[in-house]
Amino acid sequence: MSSTASVSQKKVIVVGAGWAGLGATYHLAKQGYDVTLLEAGPQPGGLVAGWKTPGGRSVEAGIHGFWYPYNNIFSLVDELGIQPFTPYTRSSQYSPAGLEVESPLFQAMPYLPSPMGTFVYTQFKRLPLADRLSALPLLYAVVDFDNSDDAWKRYDGMTARELFKQYGVSERLYKESFEPMLLVGLFAPGEQCSAAAALGMLYYFILAHQPDFDVRWCRGTVGEMIFRPWVERIESLGGKLLANKRVSDIQVEDNRVTGVTCTGVNGDEAFAADAVIFSVGITGMKKIVAGSDALRNRSEFRDLQNLGGVDVLATRLWFDRKIEVPLPSNACFGFHQTTGWTFFDLNALQDEYKHEPGSVIEVDYYHANQLLPLSDEQVVKLTQQDLAGCIPAFGDAQVVDQAVVRISQGVSHFAPGSYQYLLPGTTSFSNVFMSGDWIVTRHGSWSQEKAYVTGLEAANRVMDLLGTGTAAEIIPIVPDEPHIQAARTVNTTVRQIVSQVFSQLWS
Repeated sequence: MSSTASVSQKKVIVVGAGWAGLGATYHLAKQGYDVTLLEAGPQPGGLVAGWKTPGGRSVEAGIHGFWYPYNNIFSLVDELGIQPFTPYTRSSQYSPAGLEVESPLFQAMPYLPSPMGTFVYTQFKRLPLADRLSALPLLYAVVDFDNSDDAWKRYDGMTARELFKQYGVSERLYKESFEPMLLVGLFAPGEQCSAAAALGMLYYFILAHQPDFDVRWCRGTVGEMIFRPWVERIESLGGKLLANKRVSDIQVEDNRVTGVTCTGVNGDEAFAADAVIFSVGITGMKKIVAGSDALRNRSEFRDLQNLGGVDVLATRLWFDRKIEVPLPSNACFGFHQTTGWTFFDLNALQDEYKHEPGSVIEVDYYHANQLLPLSDEQVVKLTQQDLAGCIPAFGDAQVVDQAVVRISQGVSHFAPGSYQYLLPGTTSFSNVFMSGDWIVTRHGSWSQEKAYVTGLEAANRVMDLLGTGTAAEIIPIVPDEPHIQAARTVNTTVRQIVSQVFSQLWS
């Protein structure tokens, strides 16, 4: 098969129109495939799509950062010819005691070997030096965790809290630094996070290279600023995106999926397929499996019941006056047990609100299961109290408009022991592939970048199967710095020697 006509006769179905699904669909459309993207919601983007209130104001299910190492996403927006991002911003952390931490723009500081820049340049307001130094023994675990399958298996059965305690991290450093990072990075407290996931996340976003913690933001909703022009490009290439198509089952012949079924108010609708890519989150995939005998009959999909998500509560408040917020992005801890939250000055970040007469503040709570049952009025009151705990002027202001979004099981939960149930990019079906931020990949990225990368990887696997097309170029993460590479080489050698010695003793 080599002609464009023969390629276009190959039908690919992609399920889920988030970063992974759009990434796979876009590349396959560029290669001339007949690709159809099915989205259960009314518009592409899933949780990050955004929408308008009845009054015409923009709302989205949480604000999403775009971190310095997101090279594949940054390459994508350049290819699309759009400029959706703010400049890189500084950030801060608050507790009920007040301002705790301010982070500089690390890329603007003199470069120090990793992870010295993170430790030296981060401005702790209250945390004593002795507590900060207690993190040094943890560097061995950072070196030992190289994102390999063996490393994941070594650390995944341990909680992040156990990891930090085992390596001598002080209780205060854990409570005031590491656990807040886990609450807003892995969306759960340390006792509910896999140590492997904690090490992977911390290394990728913070420790690998000095600038990695620098972040910028979308100047509007991701749906409007990025996904809309992306979908237009996909459609111009012949790709199809169908909204309100909830996949409920698959058709199978001889270990090949020949089509998917969507169930709606008007009955079932079938879509034929030569290959299928699932690009939905854990919660969405579990729903599909629950309705499909063909998927439930395979243990890899049944085992997804061992995975879960984390509840998110997103609140957007419009105030009657401008309130000075020192830095536009802020993380908070200690206000609610087991819940972390962030708040953002949208007047500074999003074009739509630059000239609003009053402050527009987004507050996102993670691991918010105990908050979801509250009424909107209770949520708004609680949110304003929390903001006033950080910046007292919020306590005197009046809320003139509001939007409250509850997302049950909305983000992936990397619980201790969960790695064994995460799916790889390939499945036991010969023509079904997986993508998303919870799919196992050796790329090393996390969050939105990981989702997009796994979408490209899935597109490449489809082309390998169907026999034609140019592989997507996936930008690898920046290599470890030389001293980290050397330390990992030594560590691997020592592990191999120790393993050989003990195997001989027990042979």
